[in-house]
Amino acid sequence: MDPRRPLSLLAVLAALLFLLFVGIWLGGHPRELPGFIRGAFVQDHQTLVVNEAIDNIAHDYYRLVPKSQLANSSVAGAVASLRDRFSHYLSPSEFRGFNEPASFTGIGVEVNPAAERQGLRIARVFDSSPASRAGLMSGDLIVAVNGVSLHGLSSQRATTLIKGPPNTTVRLKVQRRAGPHTKTFDVSATRATISEPVVASATRTSEGVKLGVVRLATFSIGAHGEVSDAIQHELHAGARGILFDLRANGGGLVEEARLIASLFLPKGAVVVSTRGRTQPSQTLRAAGDPISSSIPVVVLVDSGTASASEIVTAALQDHRRATVAGTHTFGKGVFQEEEPLSNGGALDITVGEYFTPNGRNLGGGGVKQGAGIDPEVPIPANVVDTPRGLNIALQTLAAKTKGA
Repeated sequence: MDPRRPLSLLAVLAALLFLLFVGIWLGGHPRELPGFIRGAFVQDHQTLVVNEAIDNIAHDYYRLVPKSQLANSSVAGAVASLRDRFSHYLSPSEFRGFNEPASFTGIGVEVNPAAERQGLRIARVFDSSPASRAGLMSGDLIVAVNGVSLHGLSSQRATTLIKGPPNTTVRLKVQRRAGPHTKTFDVSATRATISEPVVASATRTSEGVKLGVVRLATFSIGAHGEVSDAIQHELHAGARGILFDLRANGGGLVEEARLIASLFLPKGAVVVSTRGRTQPSQTLRAAGDPISSSIPVVVLVDSGTASASEIVTAALQDHRRATVAGTHTFGKGVFQEEEPLSNGGALDITVGEYFTPNGRNLGGGGVKQGAGIDPEVPIPANVVDTPRGLNIALQTLAAKTKGA
């Protein structure tokens, strides 16, 4: 055996490792490469330009800017160029917050996803929450957090500013309508751990009729089981009709929408159809085992009822299974997918459109905000999210039970 062979093998291995290291380093530093061979280390010309710009800024800009920050900004800029209000880039920290469970640290408010670009519109203030103790009310508009304006920020980014460690103080600038005028004031709230149930139910009596109210906050995993349990609880308690409250429900999982619609529709009934450029077209149908069709149902909606909430509402309306009460819904008509990225962030981008059983696209055929669902029982926008709005819906349901 040649005694030089092990040394030769080690030399070859060392050379390969060196070349691998050099290749990786140069691939991440394209500005160090001669122009005629840069393409060998970069996937294509477009990627070369982006990497080159990031590398030059990181190297030459008058103050130090981390490359990770530049990469985040470049991805966010690419998504912003789509001019799609429903598509977002979530940084690693935002993506972690986006997937937080129902328990979170904040002030205890539910915001309307249809809020104007000036800030976050409060749809509901949780009982015994920091927001409630601070005097915040449904309809208030949060326009700044700790001196940072919320104008133009996505709801995810804006709510991230409000959240923070428990027992810390957050300062809010709030606008409140007072008749024809709007007053602006500052308020401070102490953050706390907030636990919001996905489903809440209660028995109410209207016009002498016992009714069940089932409120759904979001279409999260397992929500259909909780809604089913709540409906059965109310029916066993003697409710003669179900008021399904989807106010300020911004949506969630399409599969949960299908399963929740199945609680009211016969097996095989079309719930929603979806189409996308890379997504296969699908028609989602009810799974079966609904409550009796003789039980009247009213769905209560507002301008914050969006996405999966609109899918369920439209399916029940198109199949004439429920009466819709409230204001025009948000009018979305498209759905998104979370696509995790290697940096721990994610793209939350529009990948397709959905259509109601009657073929309606509630978003006007694309990413534009559309007219949404037109309720059979209109409730003024300044009333729908108040106790009076709930009472109007209950009276509608009571009348349906008497006419059944």
